[in-house]
Amino acid sequence: MNLLRISLSTLGLLVSFYLSAQLSFSVPSSNPIELGKVNWNRDYDDALKLSKEKGLPVFMLFQEVPGCATCSSFGNKVLSQPFIVEAIETHFIPLVIYNNKGGEDAKILKLYKEPSWNNPVVRIVDENGKDITSRLAGNYSKSGVIDLITNGMVKSNQLLPGYLSLYQEEVLLSKQDNKELMLSMYCFWTGEKEIGKLPGVFKTAAGFMNGREVVQVEYDPNLISEKRLISEAKKSRCADQVYTNDDQTLKTAQKIVGKQNVSKISKLRYDKDQKYYLKNSKFANTPMTPYQRMKVNSMIGSGTNPEEILSPRQLVLLNNKRLKSFNEKSSFEEAWYRLLSIK
Repeated sequence: MNLLRISLSTLGLLVSFYLSAQLSFSVPSSNPIELGKVNWNRDYDDALKLSKEKGLPVFMLFQEVPGCATCSSFGNKVLSQPFIVEAIETHFIPLVIYNNKGGEDAKILKLYKEPSWNNPVVRIVDENGKDITSRLAGNYSKSGVIDLITNGMVKSNQLLPGYLSLYQEEVLLSKQDNKELMLSMYCFWTGEKEIGKLPGVFKTAAGFMNGREVVQVEYDPNLISEKRLISEAKKSRCADQVYTNDDQTLKTAQKIVGKQNVSKISKLRYDKDQKYYLKNSKFANTPMTPYQRMKVNSMIGSGTNPEEILSPRQLVLLNNKRLKSFNEKSSFEEAWYRLLSIK
């Protein structure tokens, strides 16, 4: 399915709105672990009213609180991922119904014929409470929720923002049986820039091998073949030498760069300066996912504005005085929530 990405002009309006609100998003401090980091509504009728007022569908979570290990994991790992949280809070009216409580919660369970004391279920409904997507149950993964979110946005005529589309790619690529090879070139900063552009490349890292500057490349062979990857790298002068431990890749590389320029992988020493163009830009300290950092680095190095693949909240943080030095050893989630906890 081809999904429309949000334009830079529309993104600019969203960012202006967030900036005028002076960091208008917040992390709930009292959420139980099962609810993650989303600011949830708890009243069904109020959620439908907000849906009508704002023209947004309702993202309705049926969750056991306190819940089982599955419920806790879903909240902690999926509903706490910053991009998922941002998408839910920006493009939907978040509503949670406890499936192990009585009162009003039980009435809504009965209305939707949902079982009580159940694992998490998500439904996306319109202002009248009618489903606009299939019910999500039995899938407690980030990819499952992102697919539901994007489907809900399409069904409610919303444009898919670049950051969310990119993160959807990242989650998909992280699940694949990826392969690795090393490419040597005159400058590994150029190598990271050029190779990071290629579709199907999941990760790049700059380092040294056998006294040469190399880029370690992780890629999905289903999306980019070894032949295309090496050929494209050669075009940009980023495949002087190819290192691989895969026999078939070795034969392919020999045909492209010559037998004398292909060998087995040996010990790699990483360089201290990764993602050079990003590191020397105004975006350097903005928390990003690894895949996003790779793509942003390539865009900056190529003279392209990367804002179209940053989320509005990332751009708010970019312009906020609380932004501190980003530690690449920290995960995206750790860096994000540490930044938001600074008073």
